[in-house]
Amino acid sequence: MIDKLIGPVTSLLDKFIEDKDQKARLAHEVATMAQKHALELSRAQLDVNRVEASHANLFVSGWRPAVGWVCVLGMAGNFMVIPFSNFVLALLEIPVKIPLIDTATMMPVLMGMLGLGTLRTYEKKAGVSK
Repeated sequence: MIDKLIGPVTSLLDKFIEDKDQKARLAHEVATMAQKHALELSRAQLDVNRVEASHANLFVSGWRPAVGWVCVLGMAGNFMVIPFSNFVLALLEIPVKIPLIDTATMMPVLMGMLGLGTLRTYEKKAGVSK
């Protein structure tokens, strides 16, 4: 939303501010506003993650590992257990085929948990990752 406001705001700067240096400084500040906001949100989420991970209650600190294990089980089922089971069923000439699990919903969750998102990159640059 902020990105849509940048163009009109910078054109208004041309009309009301005559000093080119001040105009450039304000235009840059407006242009980087969305990035600053995203960085603040990322930092706040990192603080929440840190508090959740250090919590003594398993239902607070254990939800991320639980989601990770569900993804691991889904991947193992889809790429090892189900194909092997279908192979054994075919060898035994049993006319049953087990369908694969739809991983389209699970993959974004798995990718995020593997740290392929921007928060993991931020953690590494900030030196707070293990």
